[in-house]
Amino acid sequence: MKGKVRAVCISDRKGVIKKNVGSGVLRVDWGLEGDAHAGNWHRQVSLLAWESIETMRAKGLKVKEGSFAENITTEGLELPTLPIGTRLRLGTALVEVTQIGKVCHTPCAIYYAAGDCVMPREGIFVKVLEPGEVHTGDVIEVLHPQEETHE
Repeated sequence: MKGKVRAVCISDRKGVIKKNVGSGVLRVDWGLEGDAHAGNWHRQVSLLAWESIETMRAKGLKVKEGSFAENITTEGLELPTLPIGTRLRLGTALVEVTQIGKVCHTPCAIYYAAGDCVMPREGIFVKVLEPGEVHTGDVIEVLHPQEETHE
């Protein structure tokens, strides 16, 4: 199963819309360099499908890549269906799914700006297992256990 990277997004603080910067570096035990959500925890990098954003656009919301504070906007993968523990080749990095969706206790700036937030329902979170670079247009590959390591 494969998808692709539509956008690589960062912000300098949490709870705000992220900007598509086109590429980035993923660091082990950290996440996406330059992003406010990076750190040594289980939600180092967030992913949201373009298809989820398109659903919100169809409802009349003026949203785009990064509007829901996702780091990586994907295309062609049903992210919420990937089980926790699934490994992905994301650009040249190896990541592992650690959480599906999230609980938002209070509406954030994104909710107020967009009118709704699909991230709690359809976004996923990963931790970085092997460092690497990720660029817009890169293939995202869902790996089988025997495909996880480099030869």
